[in-house]
Amino acid sequence: MVFTRFVEVGRVCMINYGKDKGKLATIVDIVDGNKCLIDGCNTGVARQIITFRRIALTDLTCEIGRGARAACIKAAWKKGGVAEAWAKSSWAKKLAAKAARGNLSDFDRFKVMVARKQKSKIVAAKVKSM
Repeated sequence: MVFTRFVEVGRVCMINYGKDKGKLATIVDIVDGNKCLIDGCNTGVARQIITFRRIALTDLTCEIGRGARAACIKAAWKKGGVAEAWAKSSWAKKLAAKAARGNLSDFDRFKVMVARKQKSKIVAAKVKSM
């Protein structure tokens, strides 16, 4: 399997630390071997220099030039369908499921527990009958 997630201008990344944690941004320029300039004009992330340790690279890219302005990035996101592609990805679906589980009430968690018990009981009966 070949590595394909390179740090490059136009690569969409997710911030994994700080006040913008969980938001998407686009790499606009590479400052040095440890930092890059990102802009998340579509997701509310201010243009800033951030270290590579604080971002996670996604498989998504958009066609922009080095040092592109916010309007160019917005147009490239819309043209490339980045938001739709992100929503379809398994990574985004897992994050959405995790957020949904985090918002469950005590009674909702109880209902999930009961459903899991019922499912395991049915599965065990099927396996036993085989």
